[in-house]
Amino acid sequence: MRAEYDFSKGKRGAVLPQKGKTRISIFIDNAVLDAFRSRAEKAGTGYQTMMNEALRQYLSEGEQPVTETILRNVLRQEIPEYFRATPRRAGKARISTARRKSP
Repeated sequence: MRAEYDFSKGKRGAVLPQKGKTRISIFIDNAVLDAFRSRAEKAGTGYQTMMNEALRQYLSEGEQPVTETILRNVLRQEIPEYFRATPRRAGKARISTARRKSP
């Protein structure tokens, strides 16, 4: 054994890093953890794998593009609110927000 070792070029972390995954420590509510553990046991898989899949699904749903249908629904909700908040000016016609039938 040497009297001294040179750790100046050493790096912190796992000796054998895993590609694609990172070990972290987080706090999860007991009820949530118990639910995942019981579901995983019934499914015959690991609860951490199931939690990872649930997070992946949540992220994929959050990045959906704005479709014509979504845009139309938002406009139907927001335009009437906009015109209610906008003060009427004398002599100006108010735009109707009634639904029109699509051709």
